[in-house]
Parts: sequence; C-alpha cells; structure tokens
Amino acid sequence: MTDSTADTLAQRGQRVLISNYRRFPVAFSHGEGSRLFATDGRDYIDFCAGIAVNSLGHAHPALVRALREQAGRLLHVSNLYEIPEQIAIAEALAERTGFDRFLFVNSGAEANEAMIKFARSWGAPQGRYRIVVAHGGFHGRTLGALSATAQPALHDGFAPMLEGFDAVPFGDADAAAAAIGPETAAILVEPLQAEGGAVMPPDDYLPRLREICDEHGILLLIDEVQTGIGRCGEMLGQQCWNVQADAISLAKGLGGGVPIGALGVRERYGDVLGPGSHGSTFGGNPLACIAAQTVIATVDDALLARIRDLGERLRARLDALTGPALSNVRGRGLFVAFDTPDAGALVQAALAEGLLVVGAKQNAVRILPPLVLTDDECEEGLRRLERAVARLVTT
Repeated sequence: MTDSTADTLAQRGQRVLISNYRRFPVAFSHGEGSRLFATDGRDYIDFCAGIAVNSLGHAHPALVRALREQAGRLLHVSNLYEIPEQIAIAEALAERTGFDRFLFVNSGAEANEAMIKFARSWGAPQGRYRIVVAHGGFHGRTLGALSATAQPALHDGFAPMLEGFDAVPFGDADAAAAAIGPETAAILVEPLQAEGGAVMPPDDYLPRLREICDEHGILLLIDEVQTGIGRCGEMLGQQCWNVQADAISLAKGLGGGVPIGALGVRERYGDVLGPGSHGSTFGGNPLACIAAQTVIATVDDALLARIRDLGERLRARLDALTGPALSNVRGRGLFVAFDTPDAGALVQAALAEGLLVVGAKQNAVRILPPLVLTDDECEEGLRRLERAVARLVTT
C-alpha cells in the first residue's frame, strides 16, 4: 500500500509537481460537514472551505447524490450541442441574481477573462477598451485577469502586462470617476477585496460607482468570484449594498467543490458576445451544472438568513478576542476577517490547534467556513482559534 503520510506525500510531490505552491504539511483523507480528517487521523475544523469553494461543506448528502446520479448518466458532451443541465442552472441563476444571460466556464479567472472580453467587445464600436480597476484587487492568474489585478508583486516575471487597465485606490469613487476618459469602457471591482487584504469599502462606494457608470455611459463589472453565492449573506455580495452591475463573474462556491465559473450579464447585453467570440470546451458540462443546481437550491432564503446571523455571531466573538494578535474585525455574512501582526504565524498556530483559516496579504486573516456551518462546528472552531491566538500572545 502506498504511504499516504503528509511527509511522504510531500517528498513524492517534490519529484513530480511543479513547485508553484507552498503547501502545509498535512493531507486529508475525507471530510464531513465543516470537519476534515487528515491521513494521520487528526480532525480539523474547516474555516477555509477550500478558499470559499466548499459552500456546502464536505460530503453534503444532496451534492453527493446529485453527482453520483449525473455521473451515471452523462459527464460531458461539449457546447456543440444543447445541454439541458446548463439551461436549468442559467434559469436558476437568473431567478436568484437578477442577471439574465450566462456563459459558463471552469474557474474565476476564466470568468473574469470572459468579462474583460465582454467589456472590450461592447466598447469596440465606440473606441472604448480601457477598464478602471482598483489597487489591491485580485481577478485571477491568467494573463488578462492578472493584468487587471493591480498588485505589482504578482506581475513579477510575467511582463509586459496586457495594456488598458487604469488602477485607482479601492473605496475611492471620486478617483474612479477621475480616471474615466474617452477610451474607458468599464469599471471593474470586487464588492469587498478578498485576496487583496480582506478590505471593506465605504458603504456608499458601490452605489457611487453605479451612478458614475450611468453618468458616463460605461459598464459596471463586479467580480463576485469569492463574494457570490451566499458568502456575504445575500446571493451576491453587491446585493448587500443594493447595487446591480451590468455584468458579474462567478465561480468558487457556485459548484460546491466542482469546478465551474460563469459570466452573467443583463438582458440588454445578451448578444454582445456572439457566436465564435468566446468559448470553453469543458465549461458548463452536465456534471458541473448539476453541482451548481444543487448549491443554488440549498442556498435558499432561510440559509441566507442563517449566514447573516452566524456572521454577526462570529464577528462578536472575535471582537471579544481583540488584543495584540487580533484586531479590526470586519466582514459580511460568512466572509469574516481580522488583522494580525503576522498572518502566516496565526495561520500556522491555528493549524497546530486543528483549525484551517486563510491569510490575505501579510497582516490579514480570513474566516471562510462552509455556508452550512453548524452551531457546534462554529463553537469548536472559535475555541481552537482562541487557543491559536493565545499561542501567539504567549510566545
């Protein structure tokens, strides 16, 4: 039998995997709800959810059943043909998000690539192609999405970036307005910045961007890859501020762990990307669409209300831990974050206590549990986090 201990796996991986990831010395064999079980038998509370991906946690009965049934029928046919499961998830998303037309891909980066192409295609007849973006934003690792990601450190070694992106401070609507010129097609932002440091915007930021785009006759594009599908307590993060963009990108939690991404647009823009303008071999295949249908059906109004309640509870409990190792608690729904002097050290301390959390920049930590987090799992995770914070305070 092949040795599956974390150390042995790391050694095997070093021989055959490209070294673009820094991995923690733990490997998981299975999960249940918001718990993961390592190959050494130890259990972990999952406050990471695969970086906001496992929206229904691990081994959710409805998702497991739907995937097994679909795998026994049909996995893939390609977009050369009608795909009933794809039409059904588009209909469900239209009902729950307020967007009307959808294009399906495999990831958040691909969804953002499609959204950038959509904006350029829309603007081309007017000579508009530039997009205003925000410093600290994160839109993906592919070259177009990376060019829209105004974090110079992530550009190292990959220059030159795709031209046409104008970066301004996040949260500053006036700066975004000032950056608009005759070649500007759109403004692209996240509702709140996730990878860029878990940064919350002023409450009037998204509404002002909507007004500015309307005034200038340009598009508002919102990246909902990490904030969408219930993560912030509404189906979309932008709904927390009563805003509707012209186009959105979705991924991560949409498939509950099965890769799927989507571009959603309002009806008036449904024909901007015509036949041959964009495509994906795997995008919107039956298996991924069945997963997404199951997620959308599960994230109903009752669960959204619970997500908001749990988020308030988490933030209140974290506020009680405020001190040298934990400050500036913030978030929406089950996107919760706080500052700490050394995010890496806190993530490691949490791991030692059997808790998975995820860093954002050098001094921020995100708590992104499955949306189906139970009260018991929440309490146990908080106890482990409290012990992790105590470790840092006493060292």
